Amino acid sequence: MSEVKAVSIKPRDKDLSGPPFVNVWWYEFSRVWVRLVARVFFRIRYSGVENIPRTGPVLLVSNHQSHLDPPLIGAGVPRTVSYLARKTLFTNKFFSRLITSYGAIPLDLENPLSGLKEALRRLRCGDAVLIFPEGTRSPDGEIHPFRKGFRVLAVRSQAIIVPLAIEGAYQSWPRSRKFPRPGRIRVHFGRAIGPQDYENLDEEAFIRMVEEKVRQCLATIRSESGNVRRNDGANVSP
Repeated sequence: MSEVKAVSIKPRDKDLSGPPFVNVWWYEFSRVWVRLVARVFFRIRYSGVENIPRTGPVLLVSNHQSHLDPPLIGAGVPRTVSYLARKTLFTNKFFSRLITSYGAIPLDLENPLSGLKEALRRLRCGDAVLIFPEGTRSPDGEIHPFRKGFRVLAVRSQAIIVPLAIEGAYQSWPRSRKFPRPGRIRVHFGRAIGPQDYENLDEEAFIRMVEEKVRQCLATIRSESGNVRRNDGANVSP
């Protein structure tokens, strides 16, 4: 897939209020059940949750290991979360309605302006938005280079950026499998990055900084779980 190009989005002074992006009761009901299921099947553990601001615009930036990432990450965030999802995921009407009910925003990687505008609108309304800058699921569980284009969301909204990483989702549901299998999954939220730390950075420097923070989150998970990575990508205990 081609690289998401940076786009220019003008600030909006109007239409910053409106109906909720998701039905909060439905969202919270689902979040409770996702956490219960995740505890049983994936022994899910969250750390660093205290680094997530409870109010105001927040841009959650994560690596992308599998289809499990959005629901499992969202279940660990103590507030409703919208997220950018590939437009191709909206082709099935039933699945499209389901993920839309949880705040999913369609993103066309070839023409991302519409999706980025909606994400920006939600951030400027004080929403939390989850993005996966790799653009697609990892083929090996490792973090691949981040695509450009999301700096504008942070700068225009003055959002707090929370880097995070998910580990174990690739082993439970890699791209080569049709269905997930039980496993152990961890999510770690890193220390928040304020506007003063990124607004003067150019696109390249911004991408490097955020990607490095996400890599540090993944390294934290792996070091705390006592696992190292072999050259073939498998987890082994030292």
